[in-house]
Amino acid sequence: MNQLQAYWLKFLSRLQARFPAFYAKLPALAELIRLNRPIGIYLLLWPTIGALWIAAAGFPDWSLLVIFTLGTAVMRSAGCCINDFADHRVDGLVLRTQQRPLAQGTLTRKDALLCFTTLSLLGFVLVLMTNQMTILLSFAAVTLIALYPFMKRYTNLPQLVLGITYSWGILMAFAAQTNAIPQTAYLLFVANCLWTVAYDTEYAMVDREFDLEIGVKSTAILFGDMDKLMIGALQIMFVFSLWLAGRQLELGLAFNLGLIVASVLLLYQQFLIKDRLPGPCFKAFLNNHWVGAVIFLGVFLSYL
Repeated sequence: MNQLQAYWLKFLSRLQARFPAFYAKLPALAELIRLNRPIGIYLLLWPTIGALWIAAAGFPDWSLLVIFTLGTAVMRSAGCCINDFADHRVDGLVLRTQQRPLAQGTLTRKDALLCFTTLSLLGFVLVLMTNQMTILLSFAAVTLIALYPFMKRYTNLPQLVLGITYSWGILMAFAAQTNAIPQTAYLLFVANCLWTVAYDTEYAMVDREFDLEIGVKSTAILFGDMDKLMIGALQIMFVFSLWLAGRQLELGLAFNLGLIVASVLLLYQQFLIKDRLPGPCFKAFLNNHWVGAVIFLGVFLSYL
């Protein structure tokens, strides 16, 4: 056992002794914030740090890279808390979400709300280390995170709200690095919104059967038999928007190769969702981690 492990075990031992009730909830809290399912962090992280790289025209400030990397993890976790708070009555009715802590009763809505508040405050502490423009944008970010889970009850376009939420970090990254939001940042914002609606529609296709029964709305339900076509159209517009941004920024060959690889991955997703089966649709959703990764790699290599 190394020294770090010894310190960690000692910390856990003291935590258990002083706060036994909280310690007992730790496994459920880890499930609540999806530590075992980091896909949401990846989907939020790749476009955000990509925007940082573009805003800095190369390697961004180390402090901002740390702030935004931690911030994406913290705020995605906060979003999971408020999502389960909103869905506490319906998660038990959906096969994929039946084992979530609130559905199982291992945590309460109060626990989820307290976790959301704590993580949001932690995220705010991180953003306080940036500038005034970024701080002001962060208030809208928290509002979007809090509103999104409730949108599926009132609109067939909750995925659009998620798209705006998951793209807001792009604007914040430019604001933090340059204290301005140029035209290209908005193009990247729109592109990421298109991508998010596409992959979250794939995600919604997994639960469509259950959502129809319980009255939850989504673009998968809105698009109906046009779902695959609409996802394809969104993916094409996403790649085209990024290509336009790349031309404006003169990113060159590495970025364009990244777009080509990403396009192949998006075509693979179309193959996966062709029969609308839940398992392959979920696999298509997860595949978007690699789409984001190769696009970021193209950005990274363009500035070397």
